[in-house]
Amino acid sequence: MGWKAAQKLIHHWKILRGDNVMIIRGKDKGETGLIKRVIRSQNRVIVEGKNLVKKHIKQGQGHEGGIFTVEAPLHVSNVQVLDPVTGKPCKVGIKYMEDGTKVRVARGIGASGSIIPRPEILKIRTTPRPTVAGPKDTPMDLVLEKTYDPKTGMGMPDL
Repeated sequence: MGWKAAQKLIHHWKILRGDNVMIIRGKDKGETGLIKRVIRSQNRVIVEGKNLVKKHIKQGQGHEGGIFTVEAPLHVSNVQVLDPVTGKPCKVGIKYMEDGTKVRVARGIGASGSIIPRPEILKIRTTPRPTVAGPKDTPMDLVLEKTYDPKTGMGMPDL
């Protein structure tokens, strides 16, 4: 990727995986669907069951070849999040509540200004956290060992 393309990358994404969006340009204009995947390095999203294209795949080791229908990525500017109250496409704004939590709100002409909730699918981890200590993990007894006493100054290195 050249430096010009890197300048055009979106830094603060307002569209998330699992959002309900409407396609506003392209061959599936006016249709709605859930975002299946966000490709941040290309400013693109894949909408479930939309923007279908035929893909020719050669037969290889362990898989069949043939012509398959797959979902192609759409540019993020061609989709808009649906307002949860009105069901119409709207812009997404950010607002801070009284308790300090950050929420997404519906913005734009005809938007209700209601809170757009974060999708539940984001709470599910795709790769589970390891529960068993690996060979490079520090043992818990060494982690909890007290090596410095602030009152006596014991454990301080000689500088």
